[in-house]
Amino acid sequence: MLVAFSVAPSGGQSQAESDSVHDAVAAAVAVVRASGLPNSTDSMFTTIEGEWDEVFDVIKRATEAVQAFGPRVSLVLKADIRPGHTGELTGKVTRLEQALADRAQRD
Repeated sequence: MLVAFSVAPSGGQSQAESDSVHDAVAAAVAVVRASGLPNSTDSMFTTIEGEWDEVFDVIKRATEAVQAFGPRVSLVLKADIRPGHTGELTGKVTRLEQALADRAQRD
C-alpha cells in the first residue's frame, strides 16, 4: 500500500512566530526515513510504501514526533491499498511519464 500523509503542529504558544512548521515536519520526516520503508517527500506530503501495520506504525511515530512542537496535531492521510503490488512509489510515476511521452508523440 501507499499512504501519503501530512502532519503538522496546530495552534498553541509553542509554535514559532513565523508560523513555519519546518522543524516539526523535519522531525516527522526523520522518523519516516529511519524506518527503512520506501518513501518520498514533496512540498505537501510524505508518501510511504509498505504493509498496513508497518506503514501506520511509522505514521503514528511521525505524528508523535510532531506533538513536541504544539498542543495539537493535524494529520491528513490518503491511501492506495492494492494488495500484491510493490514498487508503486516509483512505478506509478514511471507509468505516468510514459503515458505523457506517448501522448506527446501522437500530438
